[in-house]
Order: sequence, then C-alpha cells, then structure tokens
Amino acid sequence: MVAADAQFSRGFAQGKLDARYTVSLGGLPIGRGAWVIDITDDHFSAAASGATTGVMRVFASGQGQSAARGTVSGGQLNPSTYVSSIVTDQKSDEVRMVITSGNVREFVADPPAVPSPERIPLTEAHRRGVSDPMTASLMRVPGNGDTFIPQACQRTLAIFDGRMRYDLQLAFKRLDRVKADKGYQGTVVVCAVHFSPIAGHIPDRAAMKYLTDLRDIELWLAPIAGTRVMVPYRVSVPTPLGVGVMQATQFVSVAQPGKATAKTQ
Repeated sequence: MVAADAQFSRGFAQGKLDARYTVSLGGLPIGRGAWVIDITDDHFSAAASGATTGVMRVFASGQGQSAARGTVSGGQLNPSTYVSSIVTDQKSDEVRMVITSGNVREFVADPPAVPSPERIPLTEAHRRGVSDPMTASLMRVPGNGDTFIPQACQRTLAIFDGRMRYDLQLAFKRLDRVKADKGYQGTVVVCAVHFSPIAGHIPDRAAMKYLTDLRDIELWLAPIAGTRVMVPYRVSVPTPLGVGVMQATQFVSVAQPGKATAKTQ
C-alpha cells in the first residue's frame, strides 16, 4: 500500500489551471483578466492577459500580457524566460528576461527607466537569487501532507520585474472558504503581504511610501489540482480610493497523469 501511494504521488504531480478574474476598486469594476498555467513533471508555463473595463475606460484604457516558462526539478519551479507587455492610451511598456538558476542573465526594459539621482540604483547583485513576478506567484507548499497549512504563507519572495528589485514578505493569517462561479469550491490559505522595495525605485515618491507602509494587503491562495502549487485566488489592497480587489470568478484546475502513471498504463 505504501509503494502504491508513492507511485500515485509521483504519477499525479501535474496539473492545469484555467482561471478568470475581475478587478474592482471601491466596489466598481475596472478590469478583467485570464490566467492559464500548465505544470508537468519537468516543465511549467504560465500566461496571463488583462484589460481595463467599466468606469476605468472613461479615464484610460489599457491591456497587457505576461508569460513565464521554466523547468521543474525536485518539485521546485525554476524560471527560464519571462516576458511582459503593457499598452495604454499614453504609452507602452515591455520587459523581457532570461533567467538561469535564479540569476537574470539577460533583460530588456523598454522604455528604460527615467534617470534620476533619487532612484536607488540597480546592480548586478540585485539580479541574483530572484524570480520573475509570474513564477513567484506559483507557490509550492513544502512537505507531502495537507497544503492548507501556515507554511504555505511563511516565505519571502525575492522578485525582479525588469525595473525594480523588491521583496514580498508573506505571513499566515487564517484559513477561509471560497466558491467560484465556475470551478473551485473549498478552503483557501489567507496570507498577509508586506511590500519591501530594495532597488530601482525612488523612495520619496508618495505611492512608494504608501505601499511600503501598508500592513493590510491580503493574498488568498488556492491549489492547482494534482500539484502542491498554490496560486492567488484573491488579492486585496487598500488604496486612498477604496479597496482594490482582484478575485477569481472561474478557477478550474485538473490533475494530469505524470510520467510514472503513463508508463504503467
């Protein structure tokens, strides 16, 4: 029985997620997005897209896409490429990165950051031991048992997004329950999040000070079936205009047979 259980664990270490999100500010809809994730025994891919909707389009319209790819080794997700593109009425922004063993080997940010003596300079050291924003949001829970545990939150995410190096410090708050319009119904792990900028930013900017001082950001994590990876189901951020919320309306994940199971079959 133990051997069979081990075989099952190896055989179902893969999963796919097809999620849809809405974004609101102070209760008013301002955006929508989609996220597709595919995790296999040795590779993963994640792609997201979004656009402004509702009242936000009166003031500005925009859309964006981002994607990450990489390998899976020892249960850990290791990014190899990351791309992001955002286009609005006023400007466009594009980032491309190549990552090896947690170190950014190549990156392009277009347009480049506006030079400023007040900006904390980025160095090569800031591009070591980091993840891209997309891969960082795919959080593997350690161990072999239940994934709805405090350890799902207890971590610091070291992130480089092509323009800034920052940490997201997560801490366990509670367990909650959710019910998507389509897909997942069940337990989520709720984490407190603290944003800590390190380099590439201008510390005296009001928005940066506000984000750094926030202690009420919440991240709700739900599992991808067939894996020990949990991803954001809901994010809430207090703002001067009301609470900003991104929440899944569809969260459909499916476990996929791994190589061990496929060979047995």
